[in-house]
Amino acid sequence: MKIRQTAGFAVIDLLFVCGIIGILSGIALPRLMVARGAAQSASAVASMRVIGSSQVAFAITCGSGFYAPSLTQLAKPPIGTNDGFVETDLGSADTVVKSAYTIQMSSTPFGGAPDTCNALGPGATGQAFKAAADPLDVANNVRYFAVNAGNAIWEDRSSLWGSMPEFGDPPSGFTLK
Repeated sequence: MKIRQTAGFAVIDLLFVCGIIGILSGIALPRLMVARGAAQSASAVASMRVIGSSQVAFAITCGSGFYAPSLTQLAKPPIGTNDGFVETDLGSADTVVKSAYTIQMSSTPFGGAPDTCNALGPGATGQAFKAAADPLDVANNVRYFAVNAGNAIWEDRSSLWGSMPEFGDPPSGFTLK
């Protein structure tokens, strides 16, 4: 008479383990999506801070009190140096996608502005600026951010890009503390 050996898993054991994994995944995935959205928002806020600080540095040291008109021109290094006022991740184009946000910046050129230390040309810089970060996945992330020459970061549940003035408070949203 042979005795049967029981080695390995039975089908019911595998179904039980798969069920537990499914339940744990159902609990963890929504929290993971919230954490991912929070990380993307934190990156967008950091980008707005970098743009605001870089514009102030540009205006003080290079622009004779005027602001750069675009991200690419803010990234252009002054003559005799290799580094611009923002890194290439923000200054590679005038509209940049970074951490699931579309980031853009503009400044209205002022005709009386002098040439800059990075040779943008006379009349190319502006008296103020605005920048905004809009999420790509609006179904899971509804936090929009913007900054202007007032150097306060604003948040709203809809895009601030169209209504954000280059200086002063936008018609909606609130400042981040």
